[in-house]
Amino acid sequence: MWLLVIFCLLLGLFIGFQIPVFLPVVYSKYMSIAILAALDSVFGGIRAYMEDVFDNVVFVSGFFVNILLAAGLAYLGDRLGVELYLAAVVAFGVRIFQNLAIIRRYLLKKW
Repeated sequence: MWLLVIFCLLLGLFIGFQIPVFLPVVYSKYMSIAILAALDSVFGGIRAYMEDVFDNVVFVSGFFVNILLAAGLAYLGDRLGVELYLAAVVAFGVRIFQNLAIIRRYLLKKW
């Protein structure tokens, strides 16, 4: 199973580097926060899988809701003239590092 995951990851990276995507600078804030939200969901899903509590519906719904909420916060902050996206960056950053720490501890215990 892990071989399939690694193969798909490498294939996605290869395709991503071969197809250039250019976004206007005004969207960079929204994309960066959406990518952080997606990474948070992915690492949360990996953690849930390792703890045997993974639910596909929870993962998919959380993935899209996190992305939309984070982009919405960034948009609302832009409309208000406040750097509100920084709150989402901090929140998602903390959650990503917590999930990575738990995954690391789990892997160290297992090996």
